[in-house]
Amino acid sequence: MRLKKKDLLGISELDPDEIRLIIDTARNFKEVSEREIKKVPTLRGRTVINLFYEPSTRTRTSFEIAAKRMSADAINISISQSSVSKGETLKDTAKNLEAMRPDCIVVRHPVAGTPHMLSRHLNCSVINAGDGMREHPSQALLDLLTIMEHKEEVSGLKVTIVGDIAHSRVARSNIYALTKLGAEVTLSGPPTMIPPGIEALGSGGAVTVEYDFNKAINGADVIMMLRLQLERQGAPLFPTAREYSNLYGLSSERLKGAKDDLLILHPGPINRGVEITPDVADGPYSLIIDQVTNGVAVRMALFYLLLGSSRDDRAEGNTSEEDG
Repeated sequence: MRLKKKDLLGISELDPDEIRLIIDTARNFKEVSEREIKKVPTLRGRTVINLFYEPSTRTRTSFEIAAKRMSADAINISISQSSVSKGETLKDTAKNLEAMRPDCIVVRHPVAGTPHMLSRHLNCSVINAGDGMREHPSQALLDLLTIMEHKEEVSGLKVTIVGDIAHSRVARSNIYALTKLGAEVTLSGPPTMIPPGIEALGSGGAVTVEYDFNKAINGADVIMMLRLQLERQGAPLFPTAREYSNLYGLSSERLKGAKDDLLILHPGPINRGVEITPDVADGPYSLIIDQVTNGVAVRMALFYLLLGSSRDDRAEGNTSEEDG
């Protein structure tokens, strides 16, 4: 099977069956990363370009490793060294890159909607690696995979997302993904960081806002802490980091009485001692490192579903053990 589209632009555009297909495919590919030789021939001869207009370590590296583990050629474009710094438009840059015949362009850009614009002008696949404050679909998918490895069903789970909701594309993609699969989502954070009407993003009225952090995490099955988006905030949205930590920082004290099977996630990078204390980040509830591992598997699945499964059932054996 493959996705019935050439691009992955956002979770909002996926239906529940498509989300489950990606997760199930990622489960299969996760085994590849545990082998001594971490490579399969599935995308041999394909070319992936990572076009990042914002700094990134985890996401860009994860996409690069995913492509290389599937035997694709992965090329990273450094914007500071590209024609963009000389005044070339994004559309012209993308069209020139496509003239070199890549199979997929993975794009991160500070302006929301940029991947959608590119997809309308390019014949190759486009994957959104984060656009402004709109969406970060692959992050939400890896978060889902991490949750589903520990919970039998997403439906009915109580998930609390805490922090700078207003500036978080991760929060938006997770709201779409979790509610499409039946979870109940509670958003918590300072009123200055929760935009009016954010509840409307969820399917079936499954999103609520609770400004009291202790109430928000009470009885939660999953707590997802968000990084403070200081670079996006402009004017400060809270007096001090210490005050934020006192009101919305996740500590072992606040977790007294938590469920035994509570899961704690964080998309990173972590501001230790601000959003989350070191003992919690490294504690028994934390799945933060698992999220990084699952990111590679999810991105391998996306490459496969968008690029790999269209080749005459893969003459080299796409459903064999060799191809994950």
